Amino acid sequence: MNKALAASAVDYGPEEAAMQAYLRDGERRAFELGNRGAIRFTAEGKVHPEILEAYWRCGFYVFEGVLRAEELAEIETDLFDILDRLPTERGSPIDAKGRPALGADCTAPTLFWSKPLGDPFGGTSLANGRHPLKMFEPEAAADAPKEVVYLILGSLQFSEAALRLYGHPQLLAVAAAVNGDDFVPFTDAFFIKEPGRGASVAWHQDGVTHWDNPDWDQGSHGFNFMAQLYGCTAANGVWVVPGSHKTGKADIKALAAAAGTERLPNAVPIICKPGDVAITNRQAVHGSFANTSPDWRVTVNFGFHRRKSVMGVRGGGLHSAPAVYDAQRIHERARVIGYAIDARQHRFADEAPFVYLPHALAGETYRWDAEAKASIKDYNLLDLSI
Repeated sequence: MNKALAASAVDYGPEEAAMQAYLRDGERRAFELGNRGAIRFTAEGKVHPEILEAYWRCGFYVFEGVLRAEELAEIETDLFDILDRLPTERGSPIDAKGRPALGADCTAPTLFWSKPLGDPFGGTSLANGRHPLKMFEPEAAADAPKEVVYLILGSLQFSEAALRLYGHPQLLAVAAAVNGDDFVPFTDAFFIKEPGRGASVAWHQDGVTHWDNPDWDQGSHGFNFMAQLYGCTAANGVWVVPGSHKTGKADIKALAAAAGTERLPNAVPIICKPGDVAITNRQAVHGSFANTSPDWRVTVNFGFHRRKSVMGVRGGGLHSAPAVYDAQRIHERARVIGYAIDARQHRFADEAPFVYLPHALAGETYRWDAEAKASIKDYNLLDLSI
């Protein structure tokens, strides 16, 4: 991390000793799950069944060493540019240099703010009330700003490096193996957990539409990829309750009440090195604590659904206005997959590009150029949130 972005960290006060013990125990248990390793394929070119077994058993998997060093460097360059262009404060149309701020001309929601070390969603009705439990909010340093940006939606329009990652052939092969060859997009974001300032994401399950569907199963609400620029630790990473994607809608308040603490005893952290990519089932109970550690976490987040989970469904959730998703909307949102595959092929010509079946069957080709770049402004108005 650039020294200019460094920040001091704080602790949990009287709870610090208990928190540190929880982090150590969770990390130990995470490495015992057997759900991490390189992306592997069979002789027939299919994602190795051992990976899929571990993913469906645990609800997440850590793919190690996915991103090359040069790709990480390019994502970091874009990150620095994005941070440099953030508004001076919530609602400001300009950045610190007096330029139009990032997202100021966007109609779609882009920037989400929190007080340092805060929990902006927990215990509120936001996002359909899916964050029922308020997380502990440590006291930030006296020199911390009033608010920080912790989430940037529609990230592919702001970072070509993130767009190229979106077209990664091995990750798209995993998406096809999990959600079917006709998989469709969900949404994309940068999560930024600044040391000593990064906000909590309260315990929650992401899905909102299919819990009572008679055809509900362990994959009904799709998954997210989480590519790690600097890696993630027990202190700043996402925690998951293994297997909770299989058991339906959880009573998170009851889980915390039974534990006597927000530190859910069965949860484990997703531990990654720089360049690792985790896949996490959206139905799993998951969340993250305020980042009191000295380490940054920057996650390039992008998710996918089964087509049958989206087609004809009335959307819900944080990322898009409610609408019934039809074939035209799905097709329009999936353009970005085609653009990402082409952009990646131009940058990493040694890779065999992924063939996205819906585009191939329709005989469609996509070219990433200036016209395409202009066309994806506010593309996340079309996000397929279920």
